[in-house]
Amino acid sequence: MQKILETIINDAIEQSQYATLFSQLIDSKPHLERTKDKKFGDFSSNIALRLGKKLKRPPLDIANEIANSISKKNFLEKIIVEGPGFINFYISDNAYHQELIKIINASNKYGLSNVGKNINVMLEYVSANPTGPLHVGHGRHAAYGASVANLLKATGHNVFQEYYINDAGRQIDILTISVILRYLEINKINVPYPNNAYQGKYIVDIARAVNAEYNDSLTKYSKNICDEINIFNGDEESLLDHIIVKINEFISSEIFNNIKNIALELVTNDIKKDLNEFGVKYDRWYSEKNLTPKKIKNTIAVLEKNNYVYKKDGAKWFKSSDLGDEKDRVLIKKNGSRTYFASDIAYHLEKIQRGFNYLVNIFGADHHGYAPRIKASLEALGQNKDIIEINIVQFVALYRGATKTQMSTRSGKYITLRELRNEVGNDAARFFYIFRSNDQHLNFDLELAKTQTNDNPVYYIQYAYARISSLLNQADIAKENLNEMLLSNLCKEAEQNLMVIASKYPEIIESSSANRAPHQLAHYLRDLAAAFHTFYNSERILCDNSAMKQSRLFLCLAIKIILKNGLSILGVSAPKTM
Repeated sequence: MQKILETIINDAIEQSQYATLFSQLIDSKPHLERTKDKKFGDFSSNIALRLGKKLKRPPLDIANEIANSISKKNFLEKIIVEGPGFINFYISDNAYHQELIKIINASNKYGLSNVGKNINVMLEYVSANPTGPLHVGHGRHAAYGASVANLLKATGHNVFQEYYINDAGRQIDILTISVILRYLEINKINVPYPNNAYQGKYIVDIARAVNAEYNDSLTKYSKNICDEINIFNGDEESLLDHIIVKINEFISSEIFNNIKNIALELVTNDIKKDLNEFGVKYDRWYSEKNLTPKKIKNTIAVLEKNNYVYKKDGAKWFKSSDLGDEKDRVLIKKNGSRTYFASDIAYHLEKIQRGFNYLVNIFGADHHGYAPRIKASLEALGQNKDIIEINIVQFVALYRGATKTQMSTRSGKYITLRELRNEVGNDAARFFYIFRSNDQHLNFDLELAKTQTNDNPVYYIQYAYARISSLLNQADIAKENLNEMLLSNLCKEAEQNLMVIASKYPEIIESSSANRAPHQLAHYLRDLAAAFHTFYNSERILCDNSAMKQSRLFLCLAIKIILKNGLSILGVSAPKTM
């Protein structure tokens, strides 16, 4: 509806004396906004104020000229100029009736657009280290990322979803030694277990899989391993590095890597299964191992050629501070090993080389300062730094009563995403995760998520859908009878309010997509459900008057379509009965 009005205004201005100035100076947009108070119409534009500033003419005069040049046709009831030059537009009842017909005819395609046509977007999210099951914090990333992907698709973007598997590096080595130590315990070896090794029960499960392959053949190294742990004099993190080196020496790198692969496969498959059950599906699971030393070396070579690398204290540094970062970053450590950042640079360059013209990364709050350095690296590589967008998802605090749970993968004291899903259900989890803006901390209320009351927003919305389904099952409506004359019966306040809110859906989808803000859609659906419940409670829908009943049922059908379309984008089901 907003686009129709924008077209009407644009056509009028293009025929006026302001056409050239309008197109050149203010991006050819009338900047329409929905009014908060119905007494100021349905939409308002400040176009005259903006033109007046450029022309140095009274905005009120310009506003009246524009208003008088616009043809009202069947879409507009009236146009009123208010205050210093605001143009307020009053949409006709007939226009809202036409929108209802459009909703019903478009059905599951209502609200879709092509604003992102021919834009190839690479969306990377979750990408948790494969060192243990996903916890509830990862769940928020998954729900947010999947919803953003669906919104981008709804606005015509070509979306490719990717999970970056960090399956190389120190954390994976720590996972491996954790498994080996638990394997020794399974074989009745009393081995000291480091505090900073991975502690969860899943480590024991992986150790059993290792035991199934090796039986007790590796226990012959247990004394050497125990001695190295007992005699080591240093901090906990250094102890882990020491154990990694020594176990590699004792059992051989070949066996060490085989156990690593067993652990990685089991953990990664568990993550894939968990996300798939959560309704989150990727186009590709990209292994860090694909970033060969040659690829990383070639990427650093480009940085060196462009004079953005220098040596200091035996290490290679990237001059990221020259390009907006707060400090320079190490690429290659003095021991010759590469940093995670070096791999990330190569990975993002490869994304661009794969043909994606926009990169959207969704990271956790611990990556808050990541944007400047990765943008700097792309600029240093001769790429457009604005091709990448980084969205931060804040922490989740999960409360069970007054107790706040921990979420440390190493300590093993955390609630997994699977446990949360089993307790509150996928629908509640998906909805609650995105109901608050991603840049705000989330306190996940387990008890509220499980209640079947109006205070639970997902239940409230689904209940509206189920109510409509029940109504439509009780009476037949003939689509061939759908016309503006029939819908003219919808003149009660609750009916008109419901039609106005329904007409906002396409605007909400475009705004939610552009701002990567699925919470906007979630709040809209709650408001739409509230308006429907008000209508349901105030008007008798299955009344004796046939025409009135048919018109109200068509209104219900339109709301049902929008609720289902919106819930689908958020990954939430629309049950017909509750």
